Amino acid sequence: MSAQPHPSPPAEFSLHGKIIVLTGGAGIYGRGLTAQIAEAGATLILASRNVEVLGKVAAEERALGRTVHARALDQAEESSIIRLRDSVLDEFGHVDGLVNNAVARPMKTADAPLADWEASMKTNATGLFAITRAFGEAMAGRGAGSIVNIGSIQGMVGPDYSLYEGLNMGTVPDYFFHKAGMVNLTRFFAAHYGPRGVRVNCLSPGGFYTGQHPTFVERYAKATFLRRMADDRDLGGPVIFLLSAAARYVTGVNLPVDGGYTAH
Repeated sequence: MSAQPHPSPPAEFSLHGKIIVLTGGAGIYGRGLTAQIAEAGATLILASRNVEVLGKVAAEERALGRTVHARALDQAEESSIIRLRDSVLDEFGHVDGLVNNAVARPMKTADAPLADWEASMKTNATGLFAITRAFGEAMAGRGAGSIVNIGSIQGMVGPDYSLYEGLNMGTVPDYFFHKAGMVNLTRFFAAHYGPRGVRVNCLSPGGFYTGQHPTFVERYAKATFLRRMADDRDLGGPVIFLLSAAARYVTGVNLPVDGGYTAH
């Protein structure tokens, strides 16, 4: 038998003709999101400080027939954010979506220098606010758009140290702080921009498999209903949904994508 072609998704789930900005794009979440958002038909602009790496990712995607560009962004600097926004508007005429995926992780332990906490906040709190406002205003000016914030279940629950026991692993407080703040900032911007046609939602992923210690993987999997960690195909579908017209009446939502971890 000949292979059957994949059916096309319903039009409201398509991102064809959409100009989408994704901060990050080569990291743990970003590489999978890049592939899936581009596959859904978007013209995708990747943005981070490491333009060289993003350029390689963009080239890989273009080789598959997708439309992906790489641009410079330092989210800790408002001037860099404004330059990115203005360059996107100059080149493409408008922007339809922003995915706030980039994150800085300067803190390595709970007793790290206070300067590491402050550096984290500059990118992950102040920078998040600045880029959301800059692109949100651009979208609101034309009465349409969608912003998707990539949060974490660590913004929803406290740490379970039993997962890390005896493994020389752990977690850090700044990540819990700014991912929790992201959830309520999402609600603020949803209310602020909703009357002007812009939807703002948050996605909170659970544990993502990156080759962690087998004991941790086993413990974490048992803490989920689906008995596994997330992989790089698990986040794109929900993000595409929130960016698309299929979610036209969804705003202010925090959607856990965690295999049931937080549903206990």
